[in-house]
Amino acid sequence: MRRKLAAGNWKMNGTTAALAELDALQGAATGGAEVLICPPATLIAAATTKAGAIAVGGQDCHPDASGAHTGDISATMLKDAGATYVIVGHSERRADHGEPDTLIAAKTHAAWQAGLTAIVCVGETLEQRDSGKTLDVIGTQLAASLPDTVTGANTVIAYEPVWAIGTGKVPTTDQIADVHAFMRATLVHHFGADTANAIRLLYGGSVKASNATEIFAVGDVDGALVGGASLKATDFAPIVDALNAS
Repeated sequence: MRRKLAAGNWKMNGTTAALAELDALQGAATGGAEVLICPPATLIAAATTKAGAIAVGGQDCHPDASGAHTGDISATMLKDAGATYVIVGHSERRADHGEPDTLIAAKTHAAWQAGLTAIVCVGETLEQRDSGKTLDVIGTQLAASLPDTVTGANTVIAYEPVWAIGTGKVPTTDQIADVHAFMRATLVHHFGADTANAIRLLYGGSVKASNATEIFAVGDVDGALVGGASLKATDFAPIVDALNAS
């Protein structure tokens, strides 16, 4: 049985004062679903001291464990700071920093080597959706972003349609179901049923309390990767509650 996961990505938001939100989130984090917060790297170590039942993760990592890479953070450093997860391949990294699938695969492997679980993000743009290329894009990203030794323990996949991130636009449940079913089938094809069925598939993109129950009722949706709605416990807790109840 795959344990459901509610992951919050704070992106470039939050200072030390924001960690009070972790205290307010503890009640929701005691349900059956795993709760994860990925704050800015500057807050990871401090977050682990207040996390309680909440897991803490990073938002990105360099593919190398160390070296002359000014401003970058390695997976080893994230692990040392107390992180247990790291997001790789988020669309904002792919777009803003021109990160290709091959780099995502290298970061994923680096996360595993450091003992972190990688949350690998995939998703199509609106232009690709309108051109009927969604599944082709997702299939290519999955094939090129995942090293061969993927397991349900070291990897989570997050489907985030680029056009739905932070826009308030959400795919229909049928569209989400189609992509998640395709991802599961693709994983089965590449890695076999046992491995594929152990990997958690998250949906991300304008998830909020008002639509969480509907999204979590979709087959092969094992949780959510939540952006803006994870910044405040009053917004994120109802999403976690909906996942616990699903």
